[in-house]
Amino acid sequence: MDKRIIFAVAGAGKTTTIINKLSLEENSLIVTYTENNFINLKKKVIDKFGYLPTNIKIYTYFNFLYSFCYRPFLSNKLKSKGIYFERELPEYSERVKDTKHLHYRDKTNRLYHNRIAKLLVKTNVVENINERIEKYFDNMFVDEIQDFGGHDFNLLNFLTQANVNINFVGDFFQHTFDTSKDGNVNQNLYKDLTKYIKRFVQMGLIIDTESLGKSYRCSSTICNFVKQKLGVNIESHNDNTTNVFFIEEVTRIKELFENNSIVKLFYQNSNKYNCFSMNWGKSKGQDHYNDVCIVLNPTTLKKYRDDTLLELPASTRNKLYVACTRCRGNLYLVDEKLVRHYKN
Repeated sequence: MDKRIIFAVAGAGKTTTIINKLSLEENSLIVTYTENNFINLKKKVIDKFGYLPTNIKIYTYFNFLYSFCYRPFLSNKLKSKGIYFERELPEYSERVKDTKHLHYRDKTNRLYHNRIAKLLVKTNVVENINERIEKYFDNMFVDEIQDFGGHDFNLLNFLTQANVNINFVGDFFQHTFDTSKDGNVNQNLYKDLTKYIKRFVQMGLIIDTESLGKSYRCSSTICNFVKQKLGVNIESHNDNTTNVFFIEEVTRIKELFENNSIVKLFYQNSNKYNCFSMNWGKSKGQDHYNDVCIVLNPTTLKKYRDDTLLELPASTRNKLYVACTRCRGNLYLVDEKLVRHYKN
C-alpha cells in the first residue's frame, strides 16, 4: 500500500493532484476540513467525470467523523443528537473523567466536536472504523491536513493503519484554523515544521516535499515577495512578472475599492466594509482571483514598513501568506486607516 503525505505550497495543484488519482475502477474516500474545499472538490470531480460517481465519496471532516466513524458503532449506545460546535465547553465537562459519557456530550446528548475523535479511540472502535474503510474503499485522501489539530490529529495516526492507499495533502504554512482544540492536546503541533514532519514519519508515511513545491497560481514576483517577507519556501512554475504595490494615494485607493473585480482582503471584520471583501484566513481555498488588494492592519503595517513581517505571530503570518497567494496578477497593499470610511 502507498501511504504518503505531500507537503504543498499555495497554488501548486493540491486539488488537481487528488482529482488526477481518481478513477471509476477504484473506490475513493476524500475527506477535507472546510466547506469551501468540499464544494471545490465536488465541482472538480464532476468536471472530470461529468457527474459524481458512486464509487467516490467526499466528506467534510465532521460529517465523516460523525456519520461514517461514530454512528455505525456508538450511536445506539450513546443516543446522541448531533454535534456541539461551541468553542467553550460547559464547565462540568472539564470535571467529568474521560471514562464517563458526559465527558464527551452535553446534557442534551450533543457530542462535543473536539472530543469525538478521542471518544472513538477511548472506546476502541478505531479498528472497526479501519475495517469499514477497507470494506468500502481502495484509496483514502485527506486534504487540508494542516488544519487537523487536537484529538483529530491523533486519530489520523490510527487511520493510517487501514489497509488502503493513503494520501495526505496540505500546506504547513496555511495552518490558519484547527479542526478542534482540547486543552493542551497537540497545542504546539504547528510551531516547528521539522517536528511536524517527524510526526508523519512516525506514522510510517512517505514524506514528499518536492511534488507540489511550485505554484501554478502565483507569479515569480509574488513567490519571491512571500519567500523574502514571510519566509515560506515557495517557487513559481512560470516566469511571468507581476507587481507588488503599496498604495497610499487616496484616488488610487478609491479606484481599487470601487473595482469589484479586485477582492479586498482584511485581517478581520471584512463584513463591516462596503466592498467586495473577505478575511485573510477565510480566503483559503479561493482560486479565481486575478489582482488582489490586501488591507494591512496597524500591527502588520508597522512590520511591513520595518521589513520585519517574519516577526509576526505564526497565526497572523500564515493568514497573510494565504491572502498574498490568492493572487494570480498584481498585489496591492493598503493601510487600513485609509479605508475606514468604507465601513458600514
